[in-house]
Amino acid sequence: MTDPVRVLVADDQALLRGSFRVLVDTAADLTAVGEAGTGAEAVEFAFRERPDVVLMDVRMPEMDGIEATRRICGPDGPPGVRVLILTTFDLDEYVHSALRAGASGFLLKNTPPADLLAGIRVIASGDALLAPAVTRRLIAEFARRPLPARQPAREVEGLTGREREVLVLIARGLSNGEIAEHLHLSPATVKTHIGNLLAKLAARDRAQLVMVAYETGLVTPTPR
Repeated sequence: MTDPVRVLVADDQALLRGSFRVLVDTAADLTAVGEAGTGAEAVEFAFRERPDVVLMDVRMPEMDGIEATRRICGPDGPPGVRVLILTTFDLDEYVHSALRAGASGFLLKNTPPADLLAGIRVIASGDALLAPAVTRRLIAEFARRPLPARQPAREVEGLTGREREVLVLIARGLSNGEIAEHLHLSPATVKTHIGNLLAKLAARDRAQLVMVAYETGLVTPTPR
């Protein structure tokens, strides 16, 4: 029997924080190992206890969830700790910053309980909670704030032609199945390419691949 996924709940509202903790503890394969009322407390706890997943609110005193995420997911952060952002707003200005800071995904606070628990499991497994539909909305956000055009950065120069094709399609919001169909590849082969991309680009998950594709200029959004 595998150990339960260890979850830290970080939110400045005590009632909401307690509700999330109770919800997590209802799942046999999850366990809440602590609570944090500020970003600073979340960082301290993450470094000390190394939970598998941090449910991170964005707006908190002392240090907001974005900065806390940056410290936890940065190169000097505790290894193996992943962050799932909880936000009141659907793809507001915080989401782009959170993903750039290293978050593995985000959910709305009014997400159905079963979906929240499923989301924690997805993040803990090493995948990103960034469904194709969400990816497309993130792309729209990039298009709304286009970055200056530039040549693809050195970090993508070591990719094979096929890996670049797969990365572009990930950034365009295609699922693994859609990528396989588009490139006439097997799903297993697509998964292998994605694994290679994660390793070569030192990306944690699919969310980070999307960010790399746009921020290196490999993919350029078209403003609406």
